[in-house]
Amino acid sequence: MVTLDSIRDIQIYQNKDGYRFSVDALLLFSFVNLKRVKKIADMGAGSGIIGLLLAKKYPAAQVTLIELQASLARLAQKNVVLNGLEDRVIIIKADVRELRVKSQELKVRSSESRDRGPESGDKESFFCRTNSKLLTLNSYDIVVSNPPFRKVKTGLLSVGDEKAIARHEIKLSLQDLIKAGSSLLKHHGRLCIIHLPERVNYIMHIMGNHSLEPKRMRFVHSNLYSDAKMVLIEAVKGGRIGLKIEKPMFIYNEDGSYAEEMKDIYGC
Repeated sequence: MVTLDSIRDIQIYQNKDGYRFSVDALLLFSFVNLKRVKKIADMGAGSGIIGLLLAKKYPAAQVTLIELQASLARLAQKNVVLNGLEDRVIIIKADVRELRVKSQELKVRSSESRDRGPESGDKESFFCRTNSKLLTLNSYDIVVSNPPFRKVKTGLLSVGDEKAIARHEIKLSLQDLIKAGSSLLKHHGRLCIIHLPERVNYIMHIMGNHSLEPKRMRFVHSNLYSDAKMVLIEAVKGGRIGLKIEKPMFIYNEDGSYAEEMKDIYGC
């Protein structure tokens, strides 16, 4: 069963009992601040929320949504159609660990034989045709990802595979994600992710191993008195050393209401 929800200027179908987007997705969307963008990739796109918001934010950009789970890839395609963005947003069902560099291109191994899409003739039927899909190496201006936060042996696993895979590093490690992101980015392209503050040192270490230089970082707090609960990081491929720590973001005011910045992000 799916629900139809609205956020800002898009509508989005989500599985009622599966993985559903949270404030993390909106925070990452708002963190992207380039003036002009031609090509965007969202790794681990889920039902497409971040990519769709960025497609609206950058009306001239081509957006590629890469999602491993067939159920979420189908929803993402349905959401692309729902929002009238078929001309600029494509879905590729793929495991980023299986991207292979060949002739200056990253070719996605097809899983079509295992996970068939909707019936032929349906407007969504093309989402699973990964044999013909090519992700051009070194070409994306921005790669974004709201990746699984937790290692498999930390925290409680979510109920249901869809939630578990989206939130724990069952199918995708942080190192695999950063490596794939670097491969997709053009020189001076930007990788933007949201993650846990306690993993910042490790994230920066892995980025350094893959030609990514952290350039912007912003910590997100529930309120003025709480420790940081999330961190937003932007890294530049082939960038020079130099990191800017932006002012902290607070989700709630002292009275429990949304802070003004959060109201703006939600489009209130």
